[in-house]
Amino acid sequence: MSKSLLFIPDISGYTKFIQTTEIEHSQHVISELLEVLVNANTQDLKLAEIEGDALFFYKENEVPSQENLLAQIESMFTAFYSHLKMLEKNRVCPCNACATAPNLQLKIIAHSGHLQHIEVQGTRKPFGEQVIEAHRLLKNSVASDNYTLISRKLALDIMLSPYYSSKMFRFRQGSDIYDEKEVEYIYSLIDPKELKLRSFVQPKLLKFDEPPQVVVEQDFPAPAQEVMENITNYALRHNWQQGVDKLEYNEHEVTRLGSEHTCVINGKHLDFITISKETDPGNLIYGELTHNHPLFDDFYQFYIFSPNPDGSSHLKVEFYWESKSLIKRILGFFLGKKAVEKSARGAIDNLYHFMKAKD
Repeated sequence: MSKSLLFIPDISGYTKFIQTTEIEHSQHVISELLEVLVNANTQDLKLAEIEGDALFFYKENEVPSQENLLAQIESMFTAFYSHLKMLEKNRVCPCNACATAPNLQLKIIAHSGHLQHIEVQGTRKPFGEQVIEAHRLLKNSVASDNYTLISRKLALDIMLSPYYSSKMFRFRQGSDIYDEKEVEYIYSLIDPKELKLRSFVQPKLLKFDEPPQVVVEQDFPAPAQEVMENITNYALRHNWQQGVDKLEYNEHEVTRLGSEHTCVINGKHLDFITISKETDPGNLIYGELTHNHPLFDDFYQFYIFSPNPDGSSHLKVEFYWESKSLIKRILGFFLGKKAVEKSARGAIDNLYHFMKAKD
């Protein structure tokens, strides 16, 4: 029986992250990162288990070459840090979970050996001494939370020198005692600055030459961040948005610049994308843009949240629109402003009473 690869990417800082940040958003962030790591699987590794903050992959009866293994490790680090950079640059949510997500780190453990299997409810899973040893290597004495560690056994299998050095990897030797047995390994700290991070769309802050066509304002006896969460969390939208028949969005994603959702209002499908514009220092802002409003070609709405010293807040909603065709300009002039103002006023009143009822 040939040896198998055991491969464990583990998100460092996860426990502290979950304990000290808003639980729902932190769960979304971790879920996104785990999915990013799964999608960065270039070696046809099989996912055996999702272990909270870690993924347990294996490749049965086959160990990739040195070149392919290092490429797989680099691929996952690149995907992980590219996603963290996108979360940082496109963030709109001010909560601790979203603000501290870029501080998360990654470690990857790789090991090899002969696998045994057990079957649980019809699912065949790796089992045995080598699986235990691979997981023990997660608890090591490497003085970092951002590294890859390769067991001595695997290094010998792929002829990877303990002194291998490249732009990405600079290996050194290490060992730890587990159950009175010394286990040797080589490890390399990973510098995210050496990674070729993937590009992503970073929407620009919008500017308008004219004042908004409609403004609706409301004071709330709640912090600005709480009011913002009730607006940006699409799962809560039906509690205050009038006429919503259905809302389609990625429920596993934290809302950020570029996030998309579809709102079905009175049978009409409106596709929105999250945007932003400049606002006064200290304010929070969230914006949406749709190109398929029935009265306008481009319809912008911005929610601006101003915190007050007593813990309350003020919400100002600004609406801008543009129409290219003469018919839409005429309809917008006679019907648009009144319809938008009435709908917005009703929605904000609903939001106020919804939040009051929750207290």
